[in-house]
Amino acid sequence: MRAFPEFFSLQQCKRGLTLGLGLALLHAAPSAQAEEIKRTGIPGSSFPISTTVSVPAGSRLVFFSGNLADVANPDAPKGSIEAYGNTNTQTLSILKKFEKLLAAEGLTLADVVKVNVFMAGDPALDGKMDFAGLNAAYGQYFGSAAQPNKPVRTALQVAALPMPGGLVEIEMTAAKAPAVARAKK
Repeated sequence: MRAFPEFFSLQQCKRGLTLGLGLALLHAAPSAQAEEIKRTGIPGSSFPISTTVSVPAGSRLVFFSGNLADVANPDAPKGSIEAYGNTNTQTLSILKKFEKLLAAEGLTLADVVKVNVFMAGDPALDGKMDFAGLNAAYGQYFGSAAQPNKPVRTALQVAALPMPGGLVEIEMTAAKAPAVARAKK
């Protein structure tokens, strides 16, 4: 008894399976027209964040741990807000650190796709986070004429940070699209 209907030969079935498998693999293979990282901003807003960032398959992702500010005033009492500065000063310090960390990975702030900001309450603001101070510093590095890319961002107030005097901790994720996407420009 034959396993195949009379009108199909074994050779025809093998060819059909090979063709089907080849088409499936071709469809699943990465496209030569690799996509670039796509950022969607808030319509009609200059706010320095994106609402969405799409990172194409095959992109290199680099995850950076949270960073705190360096001492801004070594003469101030250790572990005080005066030692590290206000939210704006601390944010600037942290973003400068990230420029160096990113560069060590062959990346820049333009490659950042996600930012998480953890903020302690500022005693000068009745224990509320200084969102305006954060954004004033942040806008110098993201969504500016010098660096127009805007990552998605979450900013939230936490009960405390691990460093006395710390008002801001920032962590980042950066992505680099596949070389094919960059080469087509």
